[in-house]
Amino acid sequence: MRTAEVRLRKKTTFIRNIIIQAFLIVVAIVQIYPLIWLAFFSLKDNSEIYSGDVLGLPDKFLWSNYSKALSDGHVLTYFFNSVLVTSVSILLVLILSSMTGYAITRMNWKLSSLTMTIILLGMMVPIQATLLPLFMVLKNLHLLNTYWSLIIPYVAFGIPMAVFILGSFYKGIPREMEESAVMDGSGIYRTFFSIILPLVRPAIATVAIFTFLSCWNELMFAVTFINKESYQTLTVGMMSMVGTYITQWGIIGAGLMITTLPTVIIYLVLNRQVQQSMIAGAVKG
Repeated sequence: MRTAEVRLRKKTTFIRNIIIQAFLIVVAIVQIYPLIWLAFFSLKDNSEIYSGDVLGLPDKFLWSNYSKALSDGHVLTYFFNSVLVTSVSILLVLILSSMTGYAITRMNWKLSSLTMTIILLGMMVPIQATLLPLFMVLKNLHLLNTYWSLIIPYVAFGIPMAVFILGSFYKGIPREMEESAVMDGSGIYRTFFSIILPLVRPAIATVAIFTFLSCWNELMFAVTFINKESYQTLTVGMMSMVGTYITQWGIIGAGLMITTLPTVIIYLVLNRQVQQSMIAGAVKG
């Protein structure tokens, strides 16, 4: 009887695992298929798209759509602008939030709790409500149609979430590590950069991905604060291509594919760090 129960239990577990795996495969296909469809769409011409064969493989792979998007559609310029703005924003957010979170959570001073509360209040402010005030401030500072007109708001809105994530990780680090470093003659900066920061790499990767997504895909600030084509980012450039190449859907698809690939690459590179961050957060919770 016991052997039969064990066999039945193993069989039930095996069947359940197969069902779960099949379900996860279906979910993965549903999630990945839009990217595959976009890749096929970017290699078609208008006649094939208008013929109704939108979902199938292209009859002829038109790699020239990508060269036309990069040259005629100025996607290369938009791509460079997005990379520059996003990279500087991520760097500033990581530097400012990592130091701010460390000062608030690991140092003893009177206004630390109040400072954290004020910073976290920034998470409650909708970006739509700041559009007009920001426009007036940037106009008075003569920063419109510059990279800084996007970098400054992106950093300002990225810091609250970053401080919250990094601060949560700082609180989980034993203070004995800092005390040992001080006893060995390490100063505050060496302790921070050599001991603390390596321990919060998963949180740094998480902040980097969140900041990247919010900056790379942002449209409202980019449309409002940038009018010169030489400073426009990919989101604005793709929107303008719809008007310029209203019938060139393959070229637009190629531009969208170029826009999407960095997001996929960044996640593939940093996904393990993000998973570790989520697991650590769940354990702490």
